Amino acid sequence: MKPDALKQGPPAHCETRCDPGTSSDRQEESLSLLRELGGLIHDRFRLAALELQWARKSFVDRVVAGVMVGVFLMGAWLGLMAAAVLEFVKHEVLATSSALLLAVTSNLLLVLILGSVIRRKRRYLHFPATLHSFQTTPSGQRDMG
Repeated sequence: MKPDALKQGPPAHCETRCDPGTSSDRQEESLSLLRELGGLIHDRFRLAALELQWARKSFVDRVVAGVMVGVFLMGAWLGLMAAAVLEFVKHEVLATSSALLLAVTSNLLLVLILGSVIRRKRRYLHFPATLHSFQTTPSGQRDMG
């Protein structure tokens, strides 16, 4: 460093950046940016909350519509079964009690078939691969590959 460098003052490239008068402007600008950032974050959270409300309402609407569809399908199925029973009785294929017993038996058979399908698919609801990946293996059994 030259001995007369201290007498010359700060270098030319530092005059605007190192000026103590502009540091308060920078602080104000920083505070303004922080306030603006806080406002943006608040707006994002508010938007997320509104979208969550809409999603919740949509989910409830879908569940209610699904329940109503299920009730209507059950009514239609019972109507079809009643019509089949009446046809069997009308054409004297089966007696009334036998036709009703046949309808109930066929319904129970369908319930058993669908129940077994549900039982087979049940294991996938437990996320077996994910749970297996969380399990720790003993140190002697670790894969060294």
